[in-house]
Amino acid sequence: QVQLVESGGGLVQAGGSLRLSCAASGRAVSTYAMGWFRQAPGKVREFLAAISWNSGSTDYADSVKGRFTISRDNAKNTVYLQMNSLKPEDTADYYCAARYGSINYLSSQYNFWGQGTQVTVST
Repeated sequence: QVQLVESGGGLVQAGGSLRLSCAASGRAVSTYAMGWFRQAPGKVREFLAAISWNSGSTDYADSVKGRFTISRDNAKNTVYLQMNSLKPEDTADYYCAARYGSINYLSSQYNFWGQGTQVTVST
């Protein structure tokens, strides 16, 4: 079992930055691939970024490539999402997720989810 807790969300002006954190706990959590997703009201959950257990592989959605960076610190069992040049359309609830195996962009392939943290980008 893996438990995930996101933090770092909040209100930011367009063009600003936020860094989200996802604290993970549980057995062998450092061996899991991790992903970040978001869901805006009335929309489906959207893949943002994923990172392999050893940070050797990453993947990004086109919508955030060049603006968002995923990273992890296995010593701290924490995954980060650095978000720069934020836009109002980035407003959503942001979730981290864990899966055993390689990185994946499909939310259905993730086994464990956090409760989410809200990000609001104002104009």
